Amino acid sequence: MVITDRATAAVRAVNALTARWAAAADRGTVFSAAGVWPLLAFLADGAGGAARAELEGAVGVPAGQAAFAARELLGVMGSVPGLDSALGLWTDRAMELQEAWLSRLPAESHGVLTTDLDASQEALDAWAAKRTDGLVDRMPVTLTEDARMVLATAFALRTDWPRPFTEVMRRPDTGPWQGRTLLGLHRRSVRPDRVGVTSTPEGHVTALRVPGDNGIDVHLLLGEDRMAPGQVLRAGIGVLEGTLAVTGGGRLPHGHVGPGLHVEQQPSLTPEPVTLDVTTVAFEVAADHDLLALHGLFGLTTARDDRQGHFPGISAAPLAIGAAGQSAVAEFGALGFRAAAVAAMMPVAAGGLPQYRYETTLVRAEFDRPFAFLAVHRETRLVLAAGWVTDPKPHPARGPR
Repeated sequence: MVITDRATAAVRAVNALTARWAAAADRGTVFSAAGVWPLLAFLADGAGGAARAELEGAVGVPAGQAAFAARELLGVMGSVPGLDSALGLWTDRAMELQEAWLSRLPAESHGVLTTDLDASQEALDAWAAKRTDGLVDRMPVTLTEDARMVLATAFALRTDWPRPFTEVMRRPDTGPWQGRTLLGLHRRSVRPDRVGVTSTPEGHVTALRVPGDNGIDVHLLLGEDRMAPGQVLRAGIGVLEGTLAVTGGGRLPHGHVGPGLHVEQQPSLTPEPVTLDVTTVAFEVAADHDLLALHGLFGLTTARDDRQGHFPGISAAPLAIGAAGQSAVAEFGALGFRAAAVAAMMPVAAGGLPQYRYETTLVRAEFDRPFAFLAVHRETRLVLAAGWVTDPKPHPARGPR
């Protein structure tokens, strides 16, 4: 994949928007700045006056270049294995668009809104469901009589772990999940540097990279108890962007070295000098976001004012933003970053008691209280989805909660 300078700038702008959006996270959530950013970029391209300046600030690239950057970003996303993405535009039959603006959108993205609101809404919802493999079953905006246009993006992300986790029963001894019987996930590997610790002004964060088989990784991030979700997520983006240094698991001293992270000496059957032992939890997170509730973050403050038009570059008809939203889901399981049903057999050693001939340094990472995650395209470091886990899956064999 050839990544242009413009695409690289777009990736950085998306990740910066992710970091700013993370500051608003205060509960279990999932969101995708990569899904919202192209919409803001195309709107910025067609906006005028104060709305153009505000959208330009939110997008992070000059408004005159925003549409071209959005197309390149969508091109990058379209070339990522395991990621299906699309952009859709629907307009009222009587509405005339500026040809220059329309020409900068991806081809074959334009549909029509009919006078039958229910039928049009059903068509929009069906598009959302089809483009997300049914994970999101409806459009996050509801058509009204004064609707003239809908601009939307959708994507479905899938990755499998080359080495699946083993499902285990997990009962945390402390913290918010104490006493719950959770669907835990466990795995050992000989790659200790997939986990590390970074230091931020707000506290230390343990970062674990779980690589997928198609160039998409999921980063799990555990901060100190006092850290807010947004602080932990921003630390993860800092690690991703290289602005925060990380000490890898193979270079950590013995003892408690970071949130949920311990290094200790253990007997071993194999001569591997360092082993990584990970225990986390399966989770499903879903969230709906009203983007106009955070209009300042997304540069929509002026654009939502319906007393006048703000998008002369899109149409001569006066337009304002009447609704803006996002619905997102994330599922992390034993097989990959998606919902999964697993059947497993556990082979055991035969031939008598094992003979421990070696010692290994064990780097043990435990995610047993609320933590953050980032789904990242490995090559470009584009954050595709981000979130905060507060309510992991219960174990199927759990007793009373």
